[in-house]
Amino acid sequence: MKRLKVLDVLTNQPIGEEVLVCGWIRTFRNNQFAALNDGSTIKTLQLVVDRETTDEALLKRITTGAAIRAAGTIVESQGRGQSVEMHVRDIKVVGDSDPEKYPLQPKRHSLEFLREIAHLRFRTSTFSAIFRIRHAAAFAIHEFFNKRGFVYIHSPIITGSDAEGAGEMFQVTTLDLDNVPKNEEGKVDFKKDFFNKATNLTVSGQLEAELGALALSDVYTFGPTFRAENSNTSRHLAEFWMIEPEIAFADIHDDMDLAEDMLKYVIKYVMDNCGDDLEFLEQRLVNEEKQKPQNERSPMPLREKLAFCLEEDYERLTYTEAINILMNSKPNKKKKFQFVIEEWGADLQSEHERYLVEKHFKKPVILTGYPKEIKAFYMRLNDDDKTVAAMDILFPGIGEIVGGSQREERLDVLQSRMKDFDIPEHEMEWFLDTRRFGTCPHAGFGLGFERLVMFVTGMTNIRDVIPFPRFPGSAEF
Repeated sequence: MKRLKVLDVLTNQPIGEEVLVCGWIRTFRNNQFAALNDGSTIKTLQLVVDRETTDEALLKRITTGAAIRAAGTIVESQGRGQSVEMHVRDIKVVGDSDPEKYPLQPKRHSLEFLREIAHLRFRTSTFSAIFRIRHAAAFAIHEFFNKRGFVYIHSPIITGSDAEGAGEMFQVTTLDLDNVPKNEEGKVDFKKDFFNKATNLTVSGQLEAELGALALSDVYTFGPTFRAENSNTSRHLAEFWMIEPEIAFADIHDDMDLAEDMLKYVIKYVMDNCGDDLEFLEQRLVNEEKQKPQNERSPMPLREKLAFCLEEDYERLTYTEAINILMNSKPNKKKKFQFVIEEWGADLQSEHERYLVEKHFKKPVILTGYPKEIKAFYMRLNDDDKTVAAMDILFPGIGEIVGGSQREERLDVLQSRMKDFDIPEHEMEWFLDTRRFGTCPHAGFGLGFERLVMFVTGMTNIRDVIPFPRFPGSAEF
């Protein structure tokens, strides 16, 4: 007999048919009613076991967490909250679970506790919903770019360059750390290392994506990136995933259009295909918000927040216009911002970005024309020689979700910017070659995947939207 997923049974409702299901027991009441979940949906299928004809020893093995196979007939259910159930003909326990030691008892567990048992948290309703949504969002991203003719580029994880110029990178080496070879200057002799040079884990696939775009026109990367920031905040990970498209023969306006279209596509896909999971997470968030002070609560329910980002064209304005709005705002004048805006050139904080989105414009916002001093070397210098053709997309509840720019395609200007950032030209000759041979205007952006998943699930800690979080002091599993 072919196995059916619980989702298929609940969706198709094959009443009167005998089917086979497999999964894990959530609860088993009165030695008769078992709630079965197999991860295909947040919902469970009720199994009705005949306790008169089922061996007593077997009944004792049907416990929370046990893996089972059950065959039986699907019938209409008389119970509330379920349309069908299975009357079990045959049931087998294929994986026992010790009910005294199993940590996921049928009760509410804190997210902090579940992070400690991340190897088991997939089995909870909250995390099964999060990771189904994560899957749907990833699929939607690939589908979006594929429909538009983009080529998927696998950028390297090991690199000899620092795309961001931040210097906070994980080193990669095969040298014996107990006997590190030194050169004549007394420094580490990387000539004896595996790659004959110092190498690191990548912080971005952007520079390599640019190489692809300047031959294939439209490309994107979607892969793991790494930052060795000693940060224990709810918004930072040492390992996370980035989506980074690059488009040739394009300017900053094309870049903004692409990013807005992509975000709307992904959000709509999740709303269309993950309704049950979103409903569950929204209710979870409502219950959690009740415990918070009024000023710390989310500005709107989860699905309303997602619809908010679909229904409006995103407001586009310059950084300079945004600074003027913020400087003249009541929270700024009354010094209610934690970081008071006093002059042009300030680096905007999340509180400023959220004010623009949630209070002033009441729609998502795209800011452009940032001061060159606070942006990366590769962003195109504007004619005013003060700003660069950068753009950030700001969302409710989270602030910046996308950062991008038109890239600096002029060789002499790029070389000057690299000098300003103390980036040695000899280490980036391969990148400069793209400006020497057949350069063209091009643009791109980066989207931190976990930040997007946080937004669409309503979760507030980034460690809860990646299967196995990596952060200072923790590399479990």
